Amino acid sequence: MLEIKNLVSGYGEATVLKELNCTIAPGGVSAIMGRNGMGKTTLLKTIMGLVRAQSGEIFFNAVPIHSLPTHQIAHKKLGYVPQGREVFDKLTVLENLRLSALGSSKENLQLLPQIYEWFPVLQERSSQKAGTLSGGQQQMLAIARTLIGRPEIILLDEPSEGIQPSIVHEIATRLKKIALSTGLTILLVEQNVDMVMTMADHIHFMENGEIRETVGKEELRNSDEKLRTYLSV
Repeated sequence: MLEIKNLVSGYGEATVLKELNCTIAPGGVSAIMGRNGMGKTTLLKTIMGLVRAQSGEIFFNAVPIHSLPTHQIAHKKLGYVPQGREVFDKLTVLENLRLSALGSSKENLQLLPQIYEWFPVLQERSSQKAGTLSGGQQQMLAIARTLIGRPEIILLDEPSEGIQPSIVHEIATRLKKIALSTGLTILLVEQNVDMVMTMADHIHFMENGEIRETVGKEELRNSDEKLRTYLSV
C-alpha cells in the first residue's frame, strides 16, 4: 500500500530523513517509535507533502505521490491527524465534521451515524464548541474528522500527547476495532508504549532519520531490550 524508497527530506539545508526505506502493508496498524528528534514527524509530513522530499520516492497503491501537492495526496485517500489535533475551536463538533465531509464529498455526510457509533461522546456534544472539549475529546474529533473523508490509510502523529491514560486506552481500543472492522490501515507515530501495544501489529524503530529495525508486537512484548535501545535517552 505505502512504499517509501531511499527518502531524503528535511528543512532547508538540514537533512532529517536519510535514505529512509519502509513498507506499510494494507490493513492493520503499524507504529513508528524512536526518541525525539529522530525524524518521525518529518516522515509523516513528507508523506503528506507538507515537507517536500529532497530525493527518493513514495508510492501509495503503486502510484508515486512524492511530487504531488498536499491536497492531491489527501484526495488519494490518505488521512492525516497532526500532533496537537488542530480542530476548529470556534466551530461546534457537528460543524467540524460537516466541514471535513464537505471538503471531500457531500456523500461522506452519510458516514456521520457511523462516526457517532464509533465515538458516542461526539454525538452527545455535537452542538458544543470544539474548543471547550477536553483534550481526549478533541483528539477523538480530530480522528473523526479524518475518518469521515473515508481514507484508506490514516497517519496519526502522537495521538496520546496531553491525554490522560484511561482516555488514551479508550482511543487506542476504538481505533483498533475500526481498523479490524473496516480494513483501514493505520500508521501511528507514538511514544506511549501501552498505546502501541494495544494497537500495533508491527513496530518500526527509527533512529537518526532511518528505519533501523522492524519487529512484531509479540517480539516486543517479550523483550525490553529494543525499547531501551531506541527509546531511552
